[in-house]
Amino acid sequence: LLVLGRRGLIGQWLYAAFGISLPFTTAGVVVAEAFVAMPFLVISVEGALRAADPRFEEAAATLGASRWTAFRRITLPLIAPGVAAGAVLCWARALGEFGATITFAGNFPGRTQTMPLAVYLALETDPDTATVLSLVLLAVSILILVSLRDRWVNST
Repeated sequence: LLVLGRRGLIGQWLYAAFGISLPFTTAGVVVAEAFVAMPFLVISVEGALRAADPRFEEAAATLGASRWTAFRRITLPLIAPGVAAGAVLCWARALGEFGATITFAGNFPGRTQTMPLAVYLALETDPDTATVLSLVLLAVSILILVSLRDRWVNST
């Protein structure tokens, strides 16, 4: 809020120039979850980049490939598993995000309420509903991960 709020360091400029206000909006949910989950993607991609052999790019350069072509045709396919793993970790972390979302985006049903926030509110008033919401969240997560796993296993 200090940086992206309406009176924040960057937020006041965004609001004055473009009329964009991020806190307590759907875009604010995306920003909050990306802020919390992005380190998982960065760490995975960094590991994949460190493991990639730079000699492949050097060989492509000696054969006349531009930097962009070498990156697109050699580096990206080499780091694709790291990017995919980071994306899955990022998604899983964002799916369960609670703190940053409630702080930056609030909890407005139908607008900024996420499943973890709905579970939290339901837990206070109706524990059975909270249990059902948690099981739905778990089932959706498992279903998506299993379908992605099958796609990755069958593609290799």
